[in-house]
Amino acid sequence: MAEPPHDLLRRGSRWRAPYAADPAASRGRIHPEPDDPLRSAFQRDRDRIVHCNTFRRLMHKTQVFIQHEGDHFRTRLTHTLEVAQIARSIARPLGLDEDLAETLALAHDLGHPPFGHAGERALNEALTVHEGFDHNAQSLRVVTALERRYTAFDGLNLTWETHEGLVKHNGPVLDADGHAAGPYAGGSVPRVIIAFRQKQDLALARFASLEAQVAAIADDIAYDCHDLEDGLRAELITLADLGDLSFVGPMLHAIRAEHPDLEPPRAVHELNRRMISAMIHDVLGETTRRIAASGVQGSDDVRDAAEPLVGFSLDMAKSEAALKRFLFDRVYRAEPVLLPARQAETLVTELFAAYLAEPDLMPEDWRRRFHTTEEPAARAYCVADYVAGMTDRYADAEHDRLFGQGADPGAR
Repeated sequence: MAEPPHDLLRRGSRWRAPYAADPAASRGRIHPEPDDPLRSAFQRDRDRIVHCNTFRRLMHKTQVFIQHEGDHFRTRLTHTLEVAQIARSIARPLGLDEDLAETLALAHDLGHPPFGHAGERALNEALTVHEGFDHNAQSLRVVTALERRYTAFDGLNLTWETHEGLVKHNGPVLDADGHAAGPYAGGSVPRVIIAFRQKQDLALARFASLEAQVAAIADDIAYDCHDLEDGLRAELITLADLGDLSFVGPMLHAIRAEHPDLEPPRAVHELNRRMISAMIHDVLGETTRRIAASGVQGSDDVRDAAEPLVGFSLDMAKSEAALKRFLFDRVYRAEPVLLPARQAETLVTELFAAYLAEPDLMPEDWRRRFHTTEEPAARAYCVADYVAGMTDRYADAEHDRLFGQGADPGAR
């Protein structure tokens, strides 16, 4: 592995690369505000996210396993905090702005509805007649409209760089001809994102900052490693099942050789620790190589690059893809995961339909929002905003209230 620029891991000091995002050169906020004397623009963004209502609700939203199934399973919040830690671990040795990388990691799942991807599928199906539901677009909506904390504006009034990273952390969403690209290729870019260009042009056909790319790959590392650990804890898989996995298997064999009497829980934690460390070091080496080969000199060069500059090496990318397939087959598609997911989809579908048919069932402020328009799509998305903001337990309680205790299809 190529050595990262400067031995910052040992020296513990900071070095800002010329291609890092610079908070002092931020493209600013929609609503201009005086600079904070104690915090950079990106630190201020991070703090606003941490203090917002939506962030706190992540504590009671599903990652993979429904929360009541065990206190030690990851929630959407604990996953988010783990992504932030990994993002900072990658950003610092590369000389990037750790605060922006952390900010984007903390904000990347704000748009997730209750019950994880099951809730997202339910809302997407309920909104098919319009344009569906997308959690990335919903994250943008949360930080630009739905959070209502400040006297002068709706949303959190974050910087251009944070908005850009939220929308494009997985790559450009438009191609050079203006067609949907990246995660939306073959379909359409959500209207929320397109309409936002009237307020801020996020350069949708260009790559995002290196910090945004770091947050994206930190998300991959976190859920690969931690979903594997949770799958082991749930006894959907065993350590014996991992022996043939490239990258994972050799690590497990080494742990057993070094510690033949190690009890299984410690072996799992040691495996998880080594996996995360190896993936971070691989990203540092590969990203350093790509940056050097690309010749980028500044953050705008990063946005104009022909490919993402943060990534795994070819060998690690193959191993990581194999791990994802294993998790999909053995964990995400396991019946103990699918059954509550199907129940949750029904619950969210019924909640959405009930509120859309009888908006007065929603709290007063949401009723007011609903009745400010007669446009069907706007009303439907108002209901989706309300449902998407729920925690798992609040959605359960609302379903009981509307349909009666014991009628909950998600009763688990």
